[in-house]
Amino acid sequence: MRRDLLGAVATFAVGLVLLAAGSFYPRAGVPVWLPVVPLALTCSGVAVRRSAPLAALALGVSGVGLDIAFAGPSLPTIIIFTDNLYAAALYGPPRLSRWLLGVTGAGAVIIGCVFGFVERDLLKVSVFGVQAGLVLVVPVTTAMVLRQHRDQAAAERARAEQVAHLAELDRNAVIVAERTRMARELHDIIANHFSAIAIQSTAVLSRKDLDAGAVQQIMASIRENSVQGLAEMRTMIGLLRQDGEDTDASTRPRLQDVADLVERARQAGVDAGMTVEGTPRELPVSVDLAGYRIVQEALTNAMKHGDDRATVTITFAPDHVSVVVDNPLAGGGSALPGSGAGLVGMRERAGLVGGRFEAGPYDDKHWRVRATLPTQGEP
Repeated sequence: MRRDLLGAVATFAVGLVLLAAGSFYPRAGVPVWLPVVPLALTCSGVAVRRSAPLAALALGVSGVGLDIAFAGPSLPTIIIFTDNLYAAALYGPPRLSRWLLGVTGAGAVIIGCVFGFVERDLLKVSVFGVQAGLVLVVPVTTAMVLRQHRDQAAAERARAEQVAHLAELDRNAVIVAERTRMARELHDIIANHFSAIAIQSTAVLSRKDLDAGAVQQIMASIRENSVQGLAEMRTMIGLLRQDGEDTDASTRPRLQDVADLVERARQAGVDAGMTVEGTPRELPVSVDLAGYRIVQEALTNAMKHGDDRATVTITFAPDHVSVVVDNPLAGGGSALPGSGAGLVGMRERAGLVGGRFEAGPYDDKHWRVRATLPTQGEP
């Protein structure tokens, strides 16, 4: 607003200089000061060109009309009127610019025809038509082009902001997925080893009749679970620090390592057995890890909530592999606390590889965990 006001004052001053230099065609008997009035009106339109473009157009039309009708056409007023048209088409409503284009185009044609008819000269039709077009049509078309570019730039900025917002949402989704995966891995590692340690240490503390050999055997098992848990934690931390996604097959838990899980369950006091049906074979990495973790978590739950017995059955079929863990239901509640994330994690692991998962009691005496994992096609 302040910049437009200063521009209006400067324009009015330059217009006065031009009027003093004789850049107008006064009519007979018209006072010399009269052209200053339409000049002031058009300059007032410059002062409000951005804050009130419709008012600027009204002031410009009033000034030019007064200038032509009473004072005689003056060059400063007509030149400043072009800015009134330009501001109205650029800063006014979108429909106004299209309306002004039609009106000014028709006006230029009419002006050229009228002067040609009055002067009886076809050459003057084109001369006055071109002059009217320069004064009326060119400011409007220039404003429309600039407005289109401005709107396109605003649309591009909005689109860029939307793309950035979507990218941020994708990044947050990736972070949440990675945190979920890390939580699932940590839960499976910590729950299995520390549950075995808790069960064995509880047995040592609660049994006063154990001899030194039995205590030493239990403490050795506790130490083995601690060492293996630390080793798996170090392996996981190392994998998280890798730049790529490739993992060393020698450090990755696999279904063929389930026998070690069963042996650790036995050392923790669970009468665990294992059966393999079908022909073992190489499995996709994701399926191999999912099957191992599901068995690991199921055995952990059997140690915490079962009746000191568990049976693991692994079946290799042509297009899938299934793992089943059965254990009798304990009569009383578990003395060890649970996070409630075990079943959720097992279900997520099966779902991530496109498999099916079910867990629950059957025949009122046993608890069964079953996962069927496809080995062919995309998850």
